[in-house]
Amino acid sequence: MLLRRTNIREKLILAKQKDKSADKILNDVYRLLAKEDDAQKRIEDNLKSMDAVISNDFNFDLLETAEIYHVRHIKKIAVDYRLRFLDSHYFKGEIPQDAISKIKKLEKEHELEIKGFKILAPSKLFKLKDRDDPILFAPIGNDYYYLIHKWGRDLHPLRKILMWPFKSLVNLVALVVGISYVITLLVPNGLFSKESSSFQFWVIFFFMFKCLASIVIFYGFALGKNFNPAIWNCKYLKT
Repeated sequence: MLLRRTNIREKLILAKQKDKSADKILNDVYRLLAKEDDAQKRIEDNLKSMDAVISNDFNFDLLETAEIYHVRHIKKIAVDYRLRFLDSHYFKGEIPQDAISKIKKLEKEHELEIKGFKILAPSKLFKLKDRDDPILFAPIGNDYYYLIHKWGRDLHPLRKILMWPFKSLVNLVALVVGISYVITLLVPNGLFSKESSSFQFWVIFFFMFKCLASIVIFYGFALGKNFNPAIWNCKYLKT
């Protein structure tokens, strides 16, 4: 007669049934799960909280120094890439479970409740749900922030170049002048007169510049646009 294979799951069930403390184990599991649910809810509430918190009492010996950033570092990246650095309750995207798990881990290690979360992300993520590269920070104090988690896809490699005109008025004027000059060069000789001259070239250039400048001004004022240094940490201005 062939011996029946041993079913480990059945053996586990029998072992649990014989264990007089099985009910206690189940109760411990229920309490643990309830505690985890409470922690999850509390962290989600803190992420949505509108209370102003400027620091958390972290244990600096346990922090990774590579993840500590001053506000001037954050501002530079925000201005270069036209990002915004705002309180997490303004964020319209989803905070991933990985980020919440890291918050739980940090809270357990540092024995504190973390508050005052901020997020560095493209402007549209504070208006619409999207997936572009949000980064979650918590304040340490004295304008220092601790990077907790980054998620989503990376920014487009050309974003810094594309956002360069919006860094200042000088950059924007330089771009308009450059485009006007290129368009003027593309105008065929003799299009407006039989003989081309430098005077004609500069007249056409000035005309092109006025047209482009008018479009840029209309676009900027009509849509309430502003330059990167003015919006990086402002919750009121449009992008």
